[in-house]
Amino acid sequence: MEAKEIRALTKEEMDSKVVDLVETYFNLRFQHKTGQLENSSRLKQVRRDIARVKTIRRQNQQNII
Repeated sequence: MEAKEIRALTKEEMDSKVVDLVETYFNLRFQHKTGQLENSSRLKQVRRDIARVKTIRRQNQQNII
């Protein structure tokens, strides 16, 4: 997910996106530990998406942008 897509979201949509991404990350970690995950780079991608959404949400709270 790109930063400009995230910036277009409302605060509530960002919050729900973080919840969805955290749940996805948990499921991917579980699959990885059980040996069912085929694309392990997806773990890194989801973790970065979570950080990106949280960063942009925090910037909006502080009115940086």
